[in-house]
Amino acid sequence: MTLVRQEIGEVLRDLRQQKGYTLRQVASRASVALGYLSEIERGQKEASSEILGSVAYALDVPISKIMHLVAARFEAVETVVIPDTVPAEFVANFDTGSYTNTH
Repeated sequence: MTLVRQEIGEVLRDLRQQKGYTLRQVASRASVALGYLSEIERGQKEASSEILGSVAYALDVPISKIMHLVAARFEAVETVVIPDTVPAEFVANFDTGSYTNTH
């Protein structure tokens, strides 16, 4: 199960890295302890709305964009369909020895 705090952390890390900021720079600008921000990025701690706002400000990114990116990540995971059975065509090809691994 994917946790919201993990997705928020990954989005924050991605945005920080895209902007070329260090963890220390963002923590300082957001007035958040370096270790705490690191735990948020790793999905180990929940970010309060106040902390999220401060980090968004430090990254110069609207909170709405952060939440949109988090929602998009959840949507991507939720739309993946994993079949609960192996397709019959695959089994037939595998049983006859005609299955070839192309990798």
